[in-house]
Amino acid sequence: MTQKLIIVGGVAGGASAAARLRRLSEEVEIILVERGEHISFANCGLPYYIGEIIKDRSKLLVQTVKGMSERFNLDIRNSSEVLSISPENKSVAIKNLRTGEVYEETYEKLLLSPGARPIVPPIPGLKENQLLFTLRNIPDMDKIKNYVEYKHPKKAVVIGGGFIGIEMAENLAGRGIEVTIIEMANQIMAPIDFEMASILHSHLKEKGVKLILENGVKSFADQGKKVILSDGTEIETDMTILSIGVRPENGLAKAAGLELGERGGIIVNEYLQTSNKDIYAVGDAVEVVDYISGTKTMIPLAGPANRQGRIAASNMLGKKEKYQGTMGTSIAKVFDLTVAATGNNEKTLKLLGVTYEVVHIHPSSHAGYYPGAAPIALKLIFDKETGKIFGAQAVGADGVDKRIDVIATAIKGGLTVEDLTNLELSYAPPYSSAKDPVNMAGYVASNIMEGELEIVQWHEVDKIVAGGGLLIDVRESMEREFGFIVGSTNIPLDDLRNRLEDLPKDRTIYVSCQVGLRGYLASRILKNNGYHVKNVDGGWKTYSSVFGSNVNKNVETSTNDLGETAVNDVKKIKVDSVIDVSGLTCPIPIIKLKKGLEALKSGQVLELLVTDKGALNDLPAWSKNAGHTILKTEMEKGLIKFWIIKN
Repeated sequence: MTQKLIIVGGVAGGASAAARLRRLSEEVEIILVERGEHISFANCGLPYYIGEIIKDRSKLLVQTVKGMSERFNLDIRNSSEVLSISPENKSVAIKNLRTGEVYEETYEKLLLSPGARPIVPPIPGLKENQLLFTLRNIPDMDKIKNYVEYKHPKKAVVIGGGFIGIEMAENLAGRGIEVTIIEMANQIMAPIDFEMASILHSHLKEKGVKLILENGVKSFADQGKKVILSDGTEIETDMTILSIGVRPENGLAKAAGLELGERGGIIVNEYLQTSNKDIYAVGDAVEVVDYISGTKTMIPLAGPANRQGRIAASNMLGKKEKYQGTMGTSIAKVFDLTVAATGNNEKTLKLLGVTYEVVHIHPSSHAGYYPGAAPIALKLIFDKETGKIFGAQAVGADGVDKRIDVIATAIKGGLTVEDLTNLELSYAPPYSSAKDPVNMAGYVASNIMEGELEIVQWHEVDKIVAGGGLLIDVRESMEREFGFIVGSTNIPLDDLRNRLEDLPKDRTIYVSCQVGLRGYLASRILKNNGYHVKNVDGGWKTYSSVFGSNVNKNVETSTNDLGETAVNDVKKIKVDSVIDVSGLTCPIPIIKLKKGLEALKSGQVLELLVTDKGALNDLPAWSKNAGHTILKTEMEKGLIKFWIIKN
């Protein structure tokens, strides 16, 4: 007798399982029931079609019903909904949504892949809101795309700063719409920690996106044209995207008596079986095991769903493959930046009561002397005693993906931070440096484990200084013109050995620099001379990403155009000198800029080429302080160009 297998839901988990089942057996009968019209589409590509980055809608359809039915010999019933499951009878009730017909179908094994649905809370005015959209599937996408194209909205509100919210904000802004993001938490992108998210906050504002944090939506008014926030603020909008998260589609499982977790996810064992041995479940609807901590969690990602679909299919046919858990490795594009993470963040580890250590480094994506090198903010979280890697996060314009992927692989392979130093990674100037950023993170972490380096974090510095702690800034004095930690004393690294007698040996000395490297060198000089010293991890760059720069407190800058003079045509600017500091690291960009301006006469123009905007983040304010004027700023493929006229 032919074994009959029913799959409820297509897309990542269900479609993967169906294809795997057929590859394993030509004998079984496979019925795939999908409520929507499309059985397999690229969920993650939906915002980019709305933004017209992806122009061909058909490219989002991974498999058509006809194509998949014929290739894999499947009985695909789209536009059909499973109304109920009877585990005792091993049957399901299916409704044909086109005809309204309801019928029963029996099964030997059943796979649930219902996914998750957008959370829509009972906000006052929600039912009357005619401008509200969510994005989960192709019809949702078409609805938003048509509205943008035919209604020509000028303003949009995005509620929620997660992956979909940020991607929608970018794509709507790309269509010329003024976007406001509202996020109830103190940061966007929950998988990363606050100081990393702060880099994205600044970038969104640079791109003209309004960002409202620690504020929620109280109600909608005027049929959705007004969004009223918790603090009473009213925002006018032409459309609103609701993307505050998803919850598992667990109705079928619940009604069938299957066991559910605290968050509503379907509980499965390591073989992806539910509490009923003949019913399996995969994807966004299931509760998974956190690979790092071993705790139960919900992580709705396409990669794990595909993997689960494959494993469940094998087990439905008698194999015993185990799902090893989910690490939550994720990545997103945020305008010109990429943000990626893997493993646990600090917030999770604190909740679990796990002791951990953190390092921040700011390497270039590849060799600085090769064009296009861009800085990466890379954070590594680990166990100081064992070297176990708990997680990593990175933000940058280039090279972020492969670093997080390498660390994700290292975690999966059980490697320690010391092992990261020994990884032999591919190197050529256009792609990396002889010491890859992953190696460098391993070196810093290993130095901490071996006691060669003691650190303090960005959030501890102000309290230390306020309590009378001695903080030495070992950068060049001119770098401080672009911002410094208030209360610090400046002793450049190259002068440190000559100033040792000025420093006390009976108290801890704290050192800081731009990114942490010169601070480490300073800490070694001091420690080898008998001082107790701690380095500010990640230096000024990590600290200022959260707190901003005090250089702005001394001068008023234009908020709408970075303090530029209106110059529309770059060709009309007569350039007297070009300084290219692209790919170069601190303090060289600032030194070259100052020397370049010093060599010019009053009224002459300097063209400055930069890739590390962070090093010159306060250039507009600094220029005004110095009496210079920025004529224009342009950004092209990660290269930032400033035209500065000397006073």
